[in-house]
Amino acid sequence: MPQTAPRLEIDRLCCAFDGQRVVHDVSLSVGAGQVMCLLGPSGCGKSTTLRAIAGVEVPQSGTIRIDGEEVCGASGLVPPEKRGVGLIFQDFALFPHLSVADNVAFGLRGPKAKRRARVEELLARVELGRYIDVYPHELSGGEQQRVALARAVAPKPRVMLMDEPFSGLDNRLRDGIRDETLAFLKEEGAAVLLVTHEPEEAMRMADKIALMRDGRIVQSGAPYNIYNTPMDRAAAAFFSDINVFSGEVNGALTDTPFGQFLAPGVPDGTVVDIVIRPQHVRIDFDRAGQGPRPTPQDGTPARAVVTRSRFIGKESLVEFRLDAGLEMQATVPSVFLPKPGTPMWLAIRRDRCFVFPRAQ
Repeated sequence: MPQTAPRLEIDRLCCAFDGQRVVHDVSLSVGAGQVMCLLGPSGCGKSTTLRAIAGVEVPQSGTIRIDGEEVCGASGLVPPEKRGVGLIFQDFALFPHLSVADNVAFGLRGPKAKRRARVEELLARVELGRYIDVYPHELSGGEQQRVALARAVAPKPRVMLMDEPFSGLDNRLRDGIRDETLAFLKEEGAAVLLVTHEPEEAMRMADKIALMRDGRIVQSGAPYNIYNTPMDRAAAAFFSDINVFSGEVNGALTDTPFGQFLAPGVPDGTVVDIVIRPQHVRIDFDRAGQGPRPTPQDGTPARAVVTRSRFIGKESLVEFRLDAGLEMQATVPSVFLPKPGTPMWLAIRRDRCFVFPRAQ
């Protein structure tokens, strides 16, 4: 069976402002009905990449194709309105002087009756049919978001670009509207490229995540893979809190408070960072100073003293100081609030640790 070509394909895209490059050789592809998240901190080039795809920013170099058609590249630039690209932004950008119906119909062409039928169809799908003749200021934030969605998909765009579209909604509404929106876009068959700086949002929404840093895509893949196999310490830290302890490699081994760790292929004398997330730290009470028995999975335990504990909703966060002077965090499901000064033993899941040469 022949492989379907990507609906959106970007190859070595570069953008610059005032001579300073802000997007470096970005390449990615998104299929029909697929959601990709561009994830990264503010200022890393995510929104600039979206604007270049939309055609409102002219890149220095690179190629953009939609359904195999080159819309930006050596053959020239296709105007934004002819690219078949929809846009949804954080502020919704509804026209306050137009009714809901006129907002949704804004990008439509053709006979009036046909446009009205498309508007009614879309408003029914987002459960806003009864608001067809009201104005944006009469709607809640969640309702305005759904009107913006209906307007964006009305012309049946091949690609949907979304720039932090849910950040203006309160937490109570966000999850439901986010899930409804993406389900709707998948049904429409659009290739969705969504910008966010929130890892949890990307993990929840994306079929694939592209992690950006300093204008480059440094890692991409399915959410599970990118979370569990980060390329470096910074990538691991972007998705969650981390504990880090360091050591120098000698004979492919590194001494730590939790015993020796393998560092295969790392030259002797290299300092490595060993990274583990708080949820993978195992806690045991100090049993007459003996501690838990070492296991092949957890390795050598280390003695520690509680410095602080607090309940943070679904779990408890406990902070420790090891005898070696290191500070660590562990998370425990439900309520677990040991008093400061309580001695405990910590063990770590070696299969959940990452070993990275320290960045220079």
